Amino acid sequence: MLAFIFPGQGSQKVGMGSALAEASSAARDVFEEVDEALGQNLFSIMREGPEADLTLTENGQPAIMANAIATLRVLERDFGVNIADTADALAGHSLGEYTALCAGGSFDLATTARLLKLRGQVMQAAVPVGEGAMAALLGADIEKASALAQAAAQDEVCEIANDNDPGQIVLSGHIGAIERAVGLVKEHGIKRGVRLPVSAPFHCSLMEPAAQRMAQALGETPPSNPAIGIYANVTAARVTSGAEERELLVEQVTGRVRWRESVLAMRADGIERFVEFGGKVLNPMIGRIDREAQTTSLATMEELEAFAKEIG
Repeated sequence: MLAFIFPGQGSQKVGMGSALAEASSAARDVFEEVDEALGQNLFSIMREGPEADLTLTENGQPAIMANAIATLRVLERDFGVNIADTADALAGHSLGEYTALCAGGSFDLATTARLLKLRGQVMQAAVPVGEGAMAALLGADIEKASALAQAAAQDEVCEIANDNDPGQIVLSGHIGAIERAVGLVKEHGIKRGVRLPVSAPFHCSLMEPAAQRMAQALGETPPSNPAIGIYANVTAARVTSGAEERELLVEQVTGRVRWRESVLAMRADGIERFVEFGGKVLNPMIGRIDREAQTTSLATMEELEAFAKEIG
């Protein structure tokens, strides 16, 4: 059994999508449709930078989605692989859940792009620059990370934002609390704490203003039922209802990305192989979560052709 999976923020890089667009009209069509939906030349930023513009969360989020969907469309249109006949499950990391919903037909491409542009804008605006921060904990399990977050909070917000894999957990919250957490790692038996170069404290309760804005937007353009079951970030459970997904996407703004648990849930449900579109970020995490799981990354025409031949 196969799961198609989609990366989140941090997987963007200047030049993304360029080779695919040169090789395939299916990819070009995706980038053009996203540009038109957003009223900006996002693909130019993806192709040529500057990197600072691509890293802006309001650009990075739709760009990562567009690159992954372009890769999927090339597989479908150029190599004749039907997603509904091939994938048994879909999942994405943070913004990647929107990409998964687009892949599963819950959102059309233009709607997905507009929602992610808005999501980036409202997440950035939720906390004044310089007041929030995030840090990666290396060599931390969930119990150690929880204890550290509690000790570092001191009446400020310090919460687990991402449970990525058995050795990497991300904290999010007020900058003072995050700095205290980094300083306390050794006392809690954690190998290392590293401040992340992010512009806002994502996936914690400080994002509540953004969650309210997304609730309004998703109320106006709700997802339909996906064609393939999607494993939601905040529950790590399979979802087949668009109405349920709408609620979970709102929760996701302030809630924990339970990626490790999601992978374990998919494995328990019989998923043997994970196919990542448009990046090579999630598969290394999966390898650390379950060494028996098979992983494939699809980003180039050569990789797509080889995969299509293999499953054909």
